[in-house]
Amino acid sequence: MPQTPMQTDPNTPMIEIRGLKTHFFTDDGLVKAVEGVDLDIHPDRTLCLLGESGCGKSILARSILRIVDAPGRITGGSILYRAADGRMVDLARARPGSRELREIRGGDIAMIFQEPMSSLGPIQKIGRQITETIRLHRDVSKAEAREEAIDMLARVGIPRPAERFEAYPFELSGGMRQRAMIAMALSCQPRLLIADEPTTALDVTTQAQILDLIAELREEFRMAVLLITHDLGVVAETADDVAVMYMGKIVEKSDVYGLFEAPKHPYTRALLESVPRIGQIGRGRLPAIRGMVPHPLARPSGCTFRTRCDHAMAGLCDQREPRLKPQGAGEVACFLHDDEVRHPAKRNAARPGQDTESADA
Repeated sequence: MPQTPMQTDPNTPMIEIRGLKTHFFTDDGLVKAVEGVDLDIHPDRTLCLLGESGCGKSILARSILRIVDAPGRITGGSILYRAADGRMVDLARARPGSRELREIRGGDIAMIFQEPMSSLGPIQKIGRQITETIRLHRDVSKAEAREEAIDMLARVGIPRPAERFEAYPFELSGGMRQRAMIAMALSCQPRLLIADEPTTALDVTTQAQILDLIAELREEFRMAVLLITHDLGVVAETADDVAVMYMGKIVEKSDVYGLFEAPKHPYTRALLESVPRIGQIGRGRLPAIRGMVPHPLARPSGCTFRTRCDHAMAGLCDQREPRLKPQGAGEVACFLHDDEVRHPAKRNAARPGQDTESADA
């Protein structure tokens, strides 16, 4: 078996995303799938990326690996990856198809896709697909790769792994295929595992097993995990840190305890209020976020959530775009928590003679 990846300082981000923009240039117009995202991913921690379907979570993950399909492409920002040897690589500017990028993708950073049936080759046996991944990133013989692939299949809980090694994807159940995908992703012991809704379409028992498996393997390999989901139960169960995404932007960042105990952004609060609670039966309908997610070709001006927000302020939220600012232990992009914008006269009176820069210090 390969050696455990070198441990790094958990306080130093492994991935630093700054101002990332990923746009799709369609015949109908420009779709801003990811628009100015700032995000840090730390070693040995699980970051959950939370949001409704279509908010840009999967495109952000694919941008990290540089596998965004045409007509989409990264148009701005940086994705700084801190390698095990300490060197910094800007994945956003790495040349597509370069050796450096291919070594990182699948080796240092691996991904579990949402639907394993569309990600696994349908006419290749499971074992061959895993051994190809191993031999692509490591200098081992075919026999050694086979042995390690069978061992990894066993470690992810697949019974009779030597037999499943020779199976085709269609011969496995949904849960088994997902485990095979995890085995393939972890076959080179990556430093970062990206899991894009890995429990979609699985029954609740299998879902719990997959989440427990990812948590156990994260502890064993000391790796970072970026878990993409819209399920708040999954967030509560697995996350260390949470980033909430809406229409291509991060609207709130916090540790998991702070998010559930004191959510700051109206969108985050609305998501939490829409979750059923024990003892709530017979107390009326669940609260719902009013309205619909705007069409990507008709983004609202100012705050993109204002058309669905009960706290939107005319003349402010429709004209200015809120920026992420520290709030408590996290960050939030909302004018409800920005005294500088809402009460500029009060703020200037409190600190006369100081400019904005010095007052923020």
